[in-house]
Amino acid sequence: MTLLDDSAAPSTPVSAPPVAKKVPVERTHHGDTFVDNYEWLREKESPEVVAHLNAEQAYTDAVTAGQEQLRTDIFNEIKNRTQETDLSVPSRKDDWWYYGRMVEGQAYGIQCRVAASSDGTLADWTPPLVEPGVDVPGEVVLLDGNVEAEGQPFFSLGGAAVTRDGNLYAYAVDNAGDELFTIRIKDLRTGELLEDTIENVFYGLSFSPDGTTLFYMVADDSWRPFQVKTHVLGTPISSDAVLYQEDDVAMWTGFDLSADRRHLMISIGCSEFSETRLLDFAAPEKGLQVLIPRSAEILYDAEPFLLAGVEKVLLTHDRDAVNSMISLVDAAEFSKDVPSQRWDTVVAHDDSVRINGATVTATHMVVSLRKDTIERIQVTPLEGLGTAGQGAAVEPVFDEELYTASMGGSEYESPVIRLIYTSDFTPPRVYDYVLPVAGAEGELLLRKETPVLGGYRAQDYVAEREWATATDGTLVPLSVLRRADLPRDGNNAAVVYGYGSYEVSMDPGFGVPRLSLLDRGVVFVIAHVRGGGEMGRHWYEDGKKLTKMNTFTDFIAATDWVAGSGWVDPARIAAMGGSAGGLLMGAVANLAPEKYAAVVAQVPFVDALTTILDPELPLSALEWEEWGNPITDPAVYKYMKEYTPYENVRAVAYPKIAAVTSFNDTRVLYVEPAKWVQELRAKSTGSEPIVMKIEMDGGHGGASGRYEGWKTRAWDYAFLADALGATSLR
Repeated sequence: MTLLDDSAAPSTPVSAPPVAKKVPVERTHHGDTFVDNYEWLREKESPEVVAHLNAEQAYTDAVTAGQEQLRTDIFNEIKNRTQETDLSVPSRKDDWWYYGRMVEGQAYGIQCRVAASSDGTLADWTPPLVEPGVDVPGEVVLLDGNVEAEGQPFFSLGGAAVTRDGNLYAYAVDNAGDELFTIRIKDLRTGELLEDTIENVFYGLSFSPDGTTLFYMVADDSWRPFQVKTHVLGTPISSDAVLYQEDDVAMWTGFDLSADRRHLMISIGCSEFSETRLLDFAAPEKGLQVLIPRSAEILYDAEPFLLAGVEKVLLTHDRDAVNSMISLVDAAEFSKDVPSQRWDTVVAHDDSVRINGATVTATHMVVSLRKDTIERIQVTPLEGLGTAGQGAAVEPVFDEELYTASMGGSEYESPVIRLIYTSDFTPPRVYDYVLPVAGAEGELLLRKETPVLGGYRAQDYVAEREWATATDGTLVPLSVLRRADLPRDGNNAAVVYGYGSYEVSMDPGFGVPRLSLLDRGVVFVIAHVRGGGEMGRHWYEDGKKLTKMNTFTDFIAATDWVAGSGWVDPARIAAMGGSAGGLLMGAVANLAPEKYAAVVAQVPFVDALTTILDPELPLSALEWEEWGNPITDPAVYKYMKEYTPYENVRAVAYPKIAAVTSFNDTRVLYVEPAKWVQELRAKSTGSEPIVMKIEMDGGHGGASGRYEGWKTRAWDYAFLADALGATSLR
């Protein structure tokens, strides 16, 4: 008998993909009928559906079994580059410094504080030196996420609040991944929990100044935050009052405290106009006061404060200013009709500058803006604000071309503001910026740079700005990331990443996991497509509603630039995006499947038309301002029908596709990718596998805990690297 050589032995066959039964359901709108064979998969409580989803995961495990070592390698690379025992820079609030700890081997953060001292100098705002693994005298543990997560399938902290006197700590916990939280309140003097426990709440909680009342948000059955409620400590939860309820299903509601904490600010709005209502804590009997009613159709944010003893409101608004501008208004003006009000210009409109928002400290206005695609911060003295004597704006100066500088929070009375700085290859830095006084320049004080282990050197990598030309001639910015020693020989692999919705910008930011792709010779390209906010408000408006196709064709143009750049082999390009970026992935897979070797669509919004046509589904009505309303508008219905991924799957050879989802996701329901992969498999003329990875205990962000998060990212990157033939380190 002759033994067969191992190389000639047949490989273990991969099990066939699960085939869902077809149960045709007709959906008719505006004279058009669409037959949906897989809508039955929406029945989340059905054992048959759960069995099908488990079969999908089993098939995915079988198809990707050969990637297990690569996943392990990437996970370990992430782990070995991360200083696992670490902590945040303390931030001062009232008489305490607050910070978080991470401990090696533990998945969740530990929230802590130490007492602060005050002697009226800048030293009051110099955070104490706290070091990884070193006990801090007087440290108080507010919440240990690892203890909270014990025995739970999922854990996420949805917010926290502390009373002004520092005695009570309220925190919100999600143990399902559905982003509905349970609020508990801890007495920090005794460590005991109060009896007050509030179930099924949304993001957002704050204490009143006297600490007797807690404000919190509630979402309706479609997962839309619509009620602001008040809970008086020590009273039954059933007696909690509704401070405000928003009945317009297309409007989102939230609240915050003003910078000086004298007002509760309730914000109601969509992407096109808004309304702010203020509760003056000094005169709560007046109730909520509307500033600018939504009927004025102005999109604005408001910051009330006292200037020289006069009640003022700082407005960031789009009234005759598509990129927004900033005005200063006496509070008394809001009693007049909007056309009659006097608004003094503080920052004028500029077609090349997008104003993101503004806040105040006791001495300065702080503005977040975007110029030349870059998010940055400017400060202006309050003295003379809105008058001819207004001081000049000052901007902290950094030494990189592509970076992100954003607010990290500050106390109203503080002489410093906290800034977070990062770039594609600079790990996050925490700065305190000393606000300039009497004509002096501000000073940047570096408090921390996130350590990266494993011999990481920023100079080993390069980030460059390039431009692709869209089909209509528009130049689309690209961020091209690569190793500095990568040869430009046309043989490398590439991943093109995009999002392009809701005016969200893909700003420069450091990511440890991404290094694992770059170190395997992959060129990572971020396509800043229309629908995002990188180039101002017009950039967003040119990629929403009846111009949404620009988002998809921009991404394809970015892919064509990559293919012709000289860096990569056109046959070794993959695409990746998540949520609304997952819709982008589905659309480009339909439009140009031949351009991609693989596609990873994370929690993908691929059945968008079905979702938006049903206002009872989570968030559907809120989406009308982004995509249009296909229920009432035949033109919107027709336009969406032409691009939504599920309806446009066709008989072509699709590349390798992985749809990554979670069973408890409330933003993009698991049923969307579940239906999509069935349709893809049924119609694809190619032989590449199409898989769905589903986390049965996760939410929109996947499984909880940093280690599970690293595993998820390692899975995505291993799938891409394997498909691109880029599995080995350079």
